[in-house]
Amino acid sequence: MHVSSGLRMLVAPGVMLLAATAMAQTPDPSVAPIRGQVVDAASRVPLPGALVRWLSSPTEATTTDAQGTFSLTRPARATNGQLIISSLGYRADTVVVGGSGYLRLTLRTATELNSVVVEGRAPSYSGLTPTNTQVITSRDLTKSACCNLAESFETNASVEVSTTDAVSGAKQIQLLGLDGAYSLLTVDNLPALRGLATPYRLGYLAGPWIESIDIIKGMGSVVNGYESISGQVNVRLKEPDTAERLLFNIYGNNLGKFDVNLNLATPLTKKLSTTLLLHTDHLGRRVDRNDDGFLDLPLATQYNLFNKWKYKSGTGLVTEVGLGALRETRQGGQVAYRQDTPGGYYGTTQTTNRYTGYAKTSYTWPGRPYQSLGLLMSGTSHQFDSRYGLRTYDGTQRTGFATLLFQSIVSTTAHTYRAGLSYLHDNYREVYQTGFISPTETPAERYAREHRNRLEQVPGAFAEYTYQNARNLTVVTGVRLDRHNLYGWYLTPRLNVKYDAAKNTVLRLAAGRGFRTANPIAENAGMLVSSREFVISPALRPETAWNLGGSFTQYFTFFSRPATFVTDYYHTEFQNQVVADPYTAADQLLIANLEPGGRSFSRSFQTEVQVEPVKGLHAKAAYKYLDVRTTYAGELLPKVLTPKHRVFFNVGYATAFDKWRADFTVQGFGRRPLAHSPASAGHQHGVTEGMLPYAPRYALLNTQLTRAFKRWEVYAGVENLTNYRQPTPISGAYAPFGPDFDAAMIWGPVYGRLVYSGLRFTLD
Repeated sequence: MHVSSGLRMLVAPGVMLLAATAMAQTPDPSVAPIRGQVVDAASRVPLPGALVRWLSSPTEATTTDAQGTFSLTRPARATNGQLIISSLGYRADTVVVGGSGYLRLTLRTATELNSVVVEGRAPSYSGLTPTNTQVITSRDLTKSACCNLAESFETNASVEVSTTDAVSGAKQIQLLGLDGAYSLLTVDNLPALRGLATPYRLGYLAGPWIESIDIIKGMGSVVNGYESISGQVNVRLKEPDTAERLLFNIYGNNLGKFDVNLNLATPLTKKLSTTLLLHTDHLGRRVDRNDDGFLDLPLATQYNLFNKWKYKSGTGLVTEVGLGALRETRQGGQVAYRQDTPGGYYGTTQTTNRYTGYAKTSYTWPGRPYQSLGLLMSGTSHQFDSRYGLRTYDGTQRTGFATLLFQSIVSTTAHTYRAGLSYLHDNYREVYQTGFISPTETPAERYAREHRNRLEQVPGAFAEYTYQNARNLTVVTGVRLDRHNLYGWYLTPRLNVKYDAAKNTVLRLAAGRGFRTANPIAENAGMLVSSREFVISPALRPETAWNLGGSFTQYFTFFSRPATFVTDYYHTEFQNQVVADPYTAADQLLIANLEPGGRSFSRSFQTEVQVEPVKGLHAKAAYKYLDVRTTYAGELLPKVLTPKHRVFFNVGYATAFDKWRADFTVQGFGRRPLAHSPASAGHQHGVTEGMLPYAPRYALLNTQLTRAFKRWEVYAGVENLTNYRQPTPISGAYAPFGPDFDAAMIWGPVYGRLVYSGLRFTLD
């Protein structure tokens, strides 16, 4: 069993903390939080996602969970007050609450909405969740073009999105300075877009489909699995029973790309509703602004649809089913390249066919909103064929996932627990060929042949206990035990603590362990667009890491309006990592487990402030420091292409009734280390930090203006306002089949300024 002595160091403080809090005296009821449930007035079905806030203190707000339940801190020295409850598709209501007691609140369906009045917004950093969680709302997503998930983080400081190379157009996210593969990406709280889908997954979710995005830093819940190491990004898609009846969005830019989206939602009966999400995008124009002979963006076409059904019995049974299908084609490379008649030109092509399905069923005991049983199942078929110059890389992944989850309380709602069983089935098939004539196969070809058919089966069990006292402390501790059919047993403990030090001051601590199996070719696909040879160790072991960190959140008033200050620090220490080494040999990418005695870690510090100095004007500024290092051939070096410093600023203004909205964003990036070009392979023997080349500092400026009418919105914007571009994104572009070719050291924009416009039409 793979359990280190660090486990005892993690569990012991948690046990002592629980014991101490259990001995605490009964809290003062005048400051006890308000707890309750929000349901539909007619069907009595719980309403998840309803907003509950104090009229006198808008910053103290929360949303209801999947069972419609909530817990909200009471304003200091107040034994009564007015609560505002609102939910999309329902008429908002205001109730007066007094002393303690469990509230049962009802909302009535909004049969006619002549106007919408925005009374206030909950802070983007939640003050109630035990984890350090930031929420990107659907309103935030309209501040930029947001055609897909990759563009959903442009007005957010926590997550970076980087381009993997200058040819294929693939993008990835970074959280805590670590690649996106270390972040658990879930859709509606189900693991999704993982494994072989990693290189292009950020383009598989259309922006208008998204209701909100939850960004969780550090180790999350054991219920969501064992793969989360740096955090979790949960994408919530539009719900059948709360989404707009119709949403049409069309977008176009000066590079010749257009996007079209159509969302349709309708209630079929009082208990059954459905939504159909449609998306297509196309780029057919060949653009080469820097005249290097290569397309600045690949030609691409995507057709994507998703259909969700939801059934609410009204007696505690809720069932949701979703089905999706995607087809995407991409072609990049030299301007003269044609897929049907290559003619000696360099090109990249990708064809992807993806099918997904899931079913979620939950039953909540009548009269016991805290007790439920749920079954979650999902299945995915992901198949692609790709070509990078002379190399071919094809793959198929069939995934099945199931979780049985039971939730209840121990004596009172101050003690809750969740327990369950899970099963993961991953069937991989990969084919990799270099295309070069050689009497022997390369290490990468050998690895792909030996792992051509890889079957992973992982049954597991988990349990999680939550203690929440009536005053200021929440402790969530959990553990899961999984058995991997190839690698044996793995124990995953996790702990999250939230302490309200004062009325508007929140402290959090998070610690835990995670593990995952790597897909070395897919996760380094950007390096295929170079002359580097992949050298993969034949016996890779799973990656394991510990993460320890915390955050400080202060809610305050600025010019008598709500404001937020957040600072956090997280340290991730790998016990074992699959390291992709571009330093040791310039003409090779060496992929192997962390060398004995070596270290690999990430230290992330971020501080952010959000203010609203006058009504309608929102501003936020952030600074991030990253120290990400790994041992390469005995040298502890910074991770390639990761800037140590980053600054962020965003300001947005909305007039009355949101008729006009304007947003402006500045992102500043510090120097980042680069790997030497393959051309230097003949005279390079190992690297020290002083020998590394660095990319210069630069800043990106984006802006957008939106005009809203009754049902229409028209928007226009500019990305990369100053037209900044990386001077030479592709080394050796004159001879792409030669030893000097490298399009993987991409650190800045390739195509320069981008101008776009679009419109939205909505029927509620």
